[in-house]
Amino acid sequence: MKKVAKSNTTVLIRGETGTGKELIAGAIHHNSLRAARNFVKVNCAALQENLLESELFGHEKGAFTGADKQRVGRFEQADGGTLFLDEVGDMSANTQAKILRVLQEHEFERLGGTRTLRVDVRVITATNRNLPQMVANGQFREDLYYRLNVVSIDMPPLRERKEDIPQLANFFLKRFGGELKKKMDGLSPDALKLLMRYNWPGNIRELENAIERAALLTEGPLLSASDLRLGELSTSAPAADGSPVVKIPPTGIALEEIERQALIEALKMSNWVQKDAAELLAISPRVMNYKIKTLGIEYPRGRRMAVEVA
Repeated sequence: MKKVAKSNTTVLIRGETGTGKELIAGAIHHNSLRAARNFVKVNCAALQENLLESELFGHEKGAFTGADKQRVGRFEQADGGTLFLDEVGDMSANTQAKILRVLQEHEFERLGGTRTLRVDVRVITATNRNLPQMVANGQFREDLYYRLNVVSIDMPPLRERKEDIPQLANFFLKRFGGELKKKMDGLSPDALKLLMRYNWPGNIRELENAIERAALLTEGPLLSASDLRLGELSTSAPAADGSPVVKIPPTGIALEEIERQALIEALKMSNWVQKDAAELLAISPRVMNYKIKTLGIEYPRGRRMAVEVA
């Protein structure tokens, strides 16, 4: 990332919502030669087309109903610095064309204006959408995609990098403990185990919110599993209405395949540690190891098999 930061090239950050794309964009800016200038953020999904264009390029007085004074846009505010466009896949075709012009010519006009303005802005974008597929479907400009995708950074979801959870959780706990003026000594073993088992569909943002809520509600200096309240979520317990955990398709399914899927899900929830996966399934580590071998379950590349046989 340091090499990317020192250049002026455009960067596209891809990943699910909550994976920390904005944090990466900020880190790139603050480690760049533009660090002393503005880092300006715009969420392209939060505004309608006309409002987004006014936000990005500004407008002149009288440009539209309610425009009672001139407004400087985000590109002007970011002149000499960095502009971060989040959810860039949600821009309309018209806005895409205007963004492309700024990237190519470094110039634009405010809405309702005729004077051409020039800017020196580094653009970093982020999306949780499949831009190549959108290009193929005619929903996103191909020329703009290649302009934005000079350097791409993929942010894996938190469920695929569970080894980061303890460090992130303790960082958030320390931060919220300070904000709440509470003495927080850390996470109990049961709390950490619960965090590692949970699937985190909301990624880092969800983890941050969970730690903030727990830090607010806890009575002691050590965060416990009950403070986290993750057991209420579907990834931690069977359905409360008694509905079956396993859904059998009308065409039928081999019992061996159901078992295989259950083992893989338990391993994923346990960060591929066999002992913890075995505990989830109420079997011994020895049986777990045997079933992994007999069912031909392969570990993801880069993962080393963690075995503890009793």
